Amino acid sequence: MEVLDTSIAAVILPYIAGSLSATTDEATWVLTSYLVANAVVLPASSWFSLKFGRRNFLLACMAIFTCASFACGAAHSLAMILIARAVQGAGGGALQPLSQSILLESFPPEKRGSAMAAFALGVVVAPVLGPTLGGWLTEQYSWRWAFYINIPVGILAAFLILRFVQDPPYIKSAKPGRIDAIGLGLLAVWIGTLQVILDKGQEDDWFGAIWIRWAAVILIIGLAAFLIRELVVKNPIVNLRIFKDRNFAIGCILIGAFGAVLYAMVTLLPLFYQTLMNYTAWAAGLAVSPRGIGAILIMPVIGVLTAKMDNRYLIASGFIVFGISAFWIANLTLQVSQWSLLWPIILSGAGSGLMFVPLSTATVGTLKNEQMGNATGLFNLLRNIGGSIGISVAETLVARREQVHRSELSRYFAPELIQPKLSQLESAMSLHVGPGLATRRAYALLQGGLDQQSVLYSYVDDFRYMVLLCALCLPIVFLFRAVKAKRGAAPVGH
Repeated sequence: MEVLDTSIAAVILPYIAGSLSATTDEATWVLTSYLVANAVVLPASSWFSLKFGRRNFLLACMAIFTCASFACGAAHSLAMILIARAVQGAGGGALQPLSQSILLESFPPEKRGSAMAAFALGVVVAPVLGPTLGGWLTEQYSWRWAFYINIPVGILAAFLILRFVQDPPYIKSAKPGRIDAIGLGLLAVWIGTLQVILDKGQEDDWFGAIWIRWAAVILIIGLAAFLIRELVVKNPIVNLRIFKDRNFAIGCILIGAFGAVLYAMVTLLPLFYQTLMNYTAWAAGLAVSPRGIGAILIMPVIGVLTAKMDNRYLIASGFIVFGISAFWIANLTLQVSQWSLLWPIILSGAGSGLMFVPLSTATVGTLKNEQMGNATGLFNLLRNIGGSIGISVAETLVARREQVHRSELSRYFAPELIQPKLSQLESAMSLHVGPGLATRRAYALLQGGLDQQSVLYSYVDDFRYMVLLCALCLPIVFLFRAVKAKRGAAPVGH
């Protein structure tokens, strides 16, 4: 539910804008408000679970998320939906790390891979289902149902939490102290500023805009103050000392890179189908949906292999498979059909599953159970920040590389080179309109072809950069310490 809602709103923004009498730029704050609130709560979830009990906090977050989903669907003004989305993001922010820490603590180390394989189905498949489900619900019913669909799932989840989830002994006896309000405030400042810069940077020409320069200054000061505060205060809202653990630090770097390539690909492919191929949101979502097939097929295998193999080889294989799929997709042309990219898209889903499960287990493999809550919050935060950066960089590269390729391709438009084609187009147009208008339409067709090809090449560049990032991650993988599961270890948490 929570991961789905980070992507489902992206395809319905034009419908939200039209329904609430807002511009498309104003409607993008529906995404930003959710992501900012989500990111702030993620690392702070450990403190709240220690203070109020993990079961109670998980139940409260589920209730907040579900009620806010109803408010989003019922919104009749832009201000109302922005407030509701911020509340929804705050409620949803803790769902991932809490669920992940419950799973990791409930199973002995040799079974954690199987547990994380089941959990990863939601994390990996949900970003793919988001555009597909959002497009289908909007076309068949209304954009409001993209939010209403959370309500029955949330009610069922709340019932299951009450029925099955219990707090482990260390949480019941925990005394986290007073909340670090200053640290939480600084966290909100720098994460909020970062998200706004990433969302609006390309639109306002990045550092060409004065407000972005000032926002960058606020970001740097806020981040520095937050780091200092959390390292010196007695009871920090986020315990940064956990980065002393080598595996955890390496894992956070890799999950940030993984988030960047995954969310960039999830964003770019539907955008390619809709902008260049004129697909509807539903058709574009359907075209990229086979990624879920790859993830579903690989998960049972990964669940078994993580307990029997060195996770470093599985993680490296995941980056290699994902890089091969990105390189395959980089052979895009304007003649692709809906299913031309079927196999590389399935392969990308398999690479995602192959990477996420062993990476999650290896990252926390050397930590104590008491550190899991804080660790999973930071781990998911780094993945989300990496995803936001990946989407922003990918969209910027599409816009900037289009200009470069257009300049390069323009040299083939010398008069002596295009005159035969121009004459042919003028003859075809003159059958329907006068000579002057026929000439203008012929030039417009050539111009459209140039623009399309330039944009296509910019997408190709983006996918090749993904291949490069995957290759750069490979040597980092082998900085992990090998973690061997000890059979017979007692599960904790239930």
